Amino acid sequence: MKRKRFTEDQIIAVLREHESGAKAGDLARKHGVSEATLYNWKAKYGGMDVSDAKRLKALEDENAKLKKLLADQMLEASALRELLSKNVWSASSGNPPGN
Repeated sequence: MKRKRFTEDQIIAVLREHESGAKAGDLARKHGVSEATLYNWKAKYGGMDVSDAKRLKALEDENAKLKKLLADQMLEASALRELLSKNVWSASSGNPPGN
């Protein structure tokens, strides 16, 4: 995964500069990012305080963990269903499970 070069604090500071009247092109050159990156930041962090951005980051991290847990549980349930269907098929043919 790509490492972030800017913290939420720094991004919000750059956006505050933009809100105070600095041009996007000048800010992009000053901070070494593209104008597109500035506009992406504005879409994501526009109007936020630092505490809001930190809360957003924490919620995104928690959401990623929960999605991973859900995927793991769904995979396990699928494997158990497959195993159970094989055992039921074997039992209905009169053969003991595993034979």
